[in-house]
Amino acid sequence: MNDVFLKACRGEKVEYTPVWLMRQAGRYLPEYQAVRGNVDFLTLCKTPELAAKVTLQPVDILGVDAAILFSDILIAVEAMGMNLEFSDKKGPVLSEPIRTKSAVARLTVPDTEDSMPFVLETIKILRKELKVPLIGFSGAPFTLATYMIEGGSSKNFLHTKKMMFQNRGLFDYLMKKLTKTVISYLSAQIVAGAQAVQLFDSWAGVLAPSDYKESALPYVKKAVTAIRKEHPETPIIYFVNDCAGILKDAKKSGADVIGIDWRVDMSEAVKKLGKKVVIQGNLDPCALFLPKEMIDDRVIDILDKAKAAKGHIFNLGHGILPETPVENAIAMVEAVHKYSRS
Repeated sequence: MNDVFLKACRGEKVEYTPVWLMRQAGRYLPEYQAVRGNVDFLTLCKTPELAAKVTLQPVDILGVDAAILFSDILIAVEAMGMNLEFSDKKGPVLSEPIRTKSAVARLTVPDTEDSMPFVLETIKILRKELKVPLIGFSGAPFTLATYMIEGGSSKNFLHTKKMMFQNRGLFDYLMKKLTKTVISYLSAQIVAGAQAVQLFDSWAGVLAPSDYKESALPYVKKAVTAIRKEHPETPIIYFVNDCAGILKDAKKSGADVIGIDWRVDMSEAVKKLGKKVVIQGNLDPCALFLPKEMIDDRVIDILDKAKAAKGHIFNLGHGILPETPVENAIAMVEAVHKYSRS
């Protein structure tokens, strides 16, 4: 087992900087498209043999140092009792958005083994096949709440913020249920074999810093604390998108690793996070459209600036884009390995 990723998560000395990519199993790979062409997205997520297959593909093709479970953050939301569909044009669609007390009351905190056994089965298959660590994941409570309240993606998150500002009791009621779900879901993934877990707070950056501290961070802290109590040896990564204005608060989440987007300079992020936190990131996904020698320059810059951190895991600042040339993704991984060794 190549354990350099796990060592880096713990802030231990490593011979080179490990690298993996968010959405590394996905549409930019022809091999993924060949599988996806035969099934819809949710069926792919819920068929363990297929989900395992596409999880494994980028590990072999790109040479990354960790695999991330192929699934979707909204799988757990569906298990709570919402109707979930994916549209090619609109993305995720959750019918009957959660905007009343009775709607929150109808939501359950699902038992993962009963309601999402396919996730656990996929993890078990992968642990038999993988030679690198496996990352499990969940959406963070606030990010999941936005999809549930808005009914899908949003430009201004009006309904979410209206609930926060006008009906705080209802918002907290929903967030408490979501936090319990996240704790249960990630714990089940760890028991099944996930060797690290990542919380995706994809929409935390839409909040003003004061609202983030009050409305999102406390629930992340509660989730991290509970998971660590149950699984003290399992590294926890907290990815905060659009994080520049909230990094100092995000480090209070208690996570072992803070994942950052590309909108903040790595040296500035290291300063704000301090020397007790491992950092993950932060190449702009669009930088993979540069000529290969310029990708090298971007990689070297990030590696140099991350040296002051407790540890560094190289990643993109968000998910890899479907149009990305595969050979450029491979070149980036090779550059990380080459220049971090030297």
